[in-house]
Amino acid sequence: MQFIAARIDESMMIPGERVRKILIREQERFVTERPRSRSLLERGRRSMPGGVPMSWMLSLYEHMPMFIAGGSGAYFTDVDGHRYLDMNQADLSMNCGYGPEPVVRAVAERMKQGSQFLLPTEDALVVAEELARRYGHSHWQFTLSASTANIEAIRLARAVTGRDTVLLFDGQYHGEINESLVELEDGEVRPGTAGLLRGAAECTRIVQFNDLDAVESVLGDGDVACVVTEPALTNIGVILPDDGFLHAMKEIAHRHGTLVVLDETHTQVCAYGGLTRAWGIESDMIVLGKCLAGGVSIGTYGMAEEIGCHLRGGWQADPAGQDSGKGVATGGTLFGNALSLAAARATLEQVLTEETYARGAALGGRLADGIEAAFQKANLAWSVQRLFCRSGYTFAPQLPRNALEARAVENPELRGLMRVYFANRGIWEAISSAGPAASFPATAGDMGRYVAVLEEFLDEITS
Repeated sequence: MQFIAARIDESMMIPGERVRKILIREQERFVTERPRSRSLLERGRRSMPGGVPMSWMLSLYEHMPMFIAGGSGAYFTDVDGHRYLDMNQADLSMNCGYGPEPVVRAVAERMKQGSQFLLPTEDALVVAEELARRYGHSHWQFTLSASTANIEAIRLARAVTGRDTVLLFDGQYHGEINESLVELEDGEVRPGTAGLLRGAAECTRIVQFNDLDAVESVLGDGDVACVVTEPALTNIGVILPDDGFLHAMKEIAHRHGTLVVLDETHTQVCAYGGLTRAWGIESDMIVLGKCLAGGVSIGTYGMAEEIGCHLRGGWQADPAGQDSGKGVATGGTLFGNALSLAAARATLEQVLTEETYARGAALGGRLADGIEAAFQKANLAWSVQRLFCRSGYTFAPQLPRNALEARAVENPELRGLMRVYFANRGIWEAISSAGPAASFPATAGDMGRYVAVLEEFLDEITS
């Protein structure tokens, strides 16, 4: 592969010994300056595995997890009093910022009147209608996370097509679901984590992003229910689609009777109506979540009426006339609850406006420009990722086109150092698989602050 085979000039490489020396210093500083978090973590180990309420809070970071006191706008504060500019926004779930006033008011009012009834409220209608207007899919269903929305979308695709197999792209992440917790190893799809059934990977196929020949080859077998993809891969940095790739992929899928599920969970922060609207993407179903309700738990998936008709009877009957006479298993006691939908309505109507998205994209461009200038100043031939409000970097002269190319130039040790180095200077950097993003309440000054710390970091590791 040309990208991998290309030699990287030695001037671009950062000595590992220097990185490790600085890392030890920064980790010691991080732990020393956070005694309250250390104490709470030790206390937590007596009642929670690892001392945290979700194990990801340990594995996502190369340092001990902090305990958080609160947040406001683009910043949050830990229990030791350190304040951070948040460039990750809890993996983009808090891109609207902490405590957006319209959402706070809507949630408070809804709690007074009841947060859950296992019956619809008018807010559900307003949210579904607004999502249809923005994203183009006429019918919507709600869950509590994008992971569960992907589960139901895949289940629905199987019911519609009568097929079992799902096609994904290497480097993907579509939530904590069996179909996507797999990995490509030596050309074979295998379970990627412990605890999965040994046969969990049997109904998943994986190919490289931007490889239409591979898509054609897999779909030609005629057993794939759906292709699930992001419009741009975002869990391995940012990998953009080639011109025409997404359109051609949909054409191939439909020619072979396969549905396309577009997961915009991470990319919905990019533009009003997501990349679906910005790039004119067509799909059979779309999945959203993360910041859609301003930080309140929600997931949703949209579809055309001819697909949605398979859900009209619930579990009890199949109105689409399948021979089994059984409906598609979807739903949960708290799905589509009044609180989530009230928060989503307030977020859509008053926070995620066209003006907000335009401002976020401008800040993201400013961030990317600053990162690029910092690389040039440090004489590093690294490339800059650009995706509206989100940026990032590749430790190579070219941006990758697929996961193989991205992994070939990854440097986990360097990224681990960046996280703790930035945290010690009041910047909460993105998790290793992502990249820094401008939250909607952030300012141009905040972007400048990030770039200033980046320049300090690069000066130290290259001096």
